[in-house]
Amino acid sequence: MSEIRPPLRHADFSFSARQGNELVLGGLPLSRLAARIGQTPFYAYERAALDRRIQELRAALPGEVALHYAIKANPMPALVDHLARQLDGFDLASGGELAVALDSGMAPEHISFAGPGKTRTELEQAVAAGVLLNVESLREVRLLADISQARGWTARVAVRINPDFELKSSGMKMGGGAKPFGVDAEQVPDLLREIARQGLAFEGFHLYAGSQNLRADAIVEAQQKSFELCLRLAEAAPSPVRTFNLGGGFGIPYFPGEQRLALEPIGENLAALAGRCAREQPEARLELELGRYLVGEAGIYVCRILDRKISRGQVFLVTDGGLHHHLAASGNFGQVIRKNYPVAIGTKMGSAEREIASVVGPLCTPLDLLAERMELAAAEPGDLVVVFQSGAYGRTASPADFLSHPHVREVLV
Repeated sequence: MSEIRPPLRHADFSFSARQGNELVLGGLPLSRLAARIGQTPFYAYERAALDRRIQELRAALPGEVALHYAIKANPMPALVDHLARQLDGFDLASGGELAVALDSGMAPEHISFAGPGKTRTELEQAVAAGVLLNVESLREVRLLADISQARGWTARVAVRINPDFELKSSGMKMGGGAKPFGVDAEQVPDLLREIARQGLAFEGFHLYAGSQNLRADAIVEAQQKSFELCLRLAEAAPSPVRTFNLGGGFGIPYFPGEQRLALEPIGENLAALAGRCAREQPEARLELELGRYLVGEAGIYVCRILDRKISRGQVFLVTDGGLHHHLAASGNFGQVIRKNYPVAIGTKMGSAEREIASVVGPLCTPLDLLAERMELAAAEPGDLVVVFQSGAYGRTASPADFLSHPHVREVLV
C-alpha cells in the first residue's frame, strides 16, 4: 500500500492527503469512501478539517470573543452536532434550523434567531425554546409581545441593525443603504422604546454588514464601525446590553490568485474592542457569527464520470452530478462572471497525463457545468471528480429537484 503523502497544493488551494493516486479524506481513499457511502454523488465533510479551523480561530482571536456558527452555511445535523461541542453558540434563520440547533444539545441561551420574514409560528417556537430573537421590525416586536402575554413566556430579544455603512469588498452586502434586513440604525431608538413598553427582555444588538470578504482591513473597519454604532445605540437601551453580535464576513479563497484572509490584524482589533467593551459595557460580550469560514474548506463534492465525449475537439466529462446538487460551483449562486471552483480527478491525483476538459452534469441545460476548459488529469468513465471548497452553501443552496434526478448524500468523516 502506498504511503499517505502530505497535503497537495494546486492553484493556491490546500487539498487533503493522497494515497497513491487517490485523494484521502477522513483517513479513507476516495474510492473506498464512495463504496462505503454506496452512491455518487455525495458531499463529504472532514472532522479534522473542522477542528483545525476552530483551533486556528481560537489561537488568533481573543478568548473574550464568543464564536458562533451560522447554521445556514451548512445545516447537516451530524456536522452541527460536531460543532456544538466546540463553539460558543449558534445563529439560525428558520424554524427548521431551530430544530437542528436544539437537537444538537447547544444550550438555548446560546442560540439566536435572525431573518426578515419570521412567521408567528416560528416566533412562538423560538420563545418556547428560550432562544434569543433578533427582531427586524415593529411587527415582530408586537407579535412577540402578544405571544409573551398569551403564553406567559417572556421573549428574549436583540435588535438587528441595518447600519449606515457597508462591508467594503464583500461578496454579498447585507447591510447599509436600503435593505430588507434589520432595522435602520436611525429607527432603532424608537424600536427600543417599544420593546420596553411591551415588556420584552432586551439583551443586545446584532449586525451583519456583508459576507465572503478576504480583506482583513475591510473586516477590521466594519467591526470598528459596528462596535461604535452599538455603543451609541446602547444609550437608548431599556436595560444593560449583554451581547454585541458583530456578524462575520470572513471569506475563503475559491479562485486562483485569491489570498487567504489574514487573521492576525482581525484578532488584534477584536482584542482592543473587547477591552473597550469591558470598560464601557461591562455586562456585554462580543460575538462573531461565522458560517462559510468555519465549514467551507472542510467539505468536498464528489461525482462519478459516466461518459467521455469529444465534440469538435473539446473534451467533455459527463458526470452523475451537477448544478442540482452544487449550484455555486456551476456559477449560478452569485458569480457575475463564471469562474471554475478548484476541481480535480480524485482517483488520479498523481497522474502526469493532463488534458483540457470540461466537467458537465446529466441535466439538459448548458448551465449544468462544474468545470469549463480546465486542466485536469486525463480521465475515463468510472473516475471520481472532486470539487473542493464545498463545505458551505452546497446541498441546501441548490435546486435538488430540478429535472427530478436522484438526491445527493452527505457524510461526516
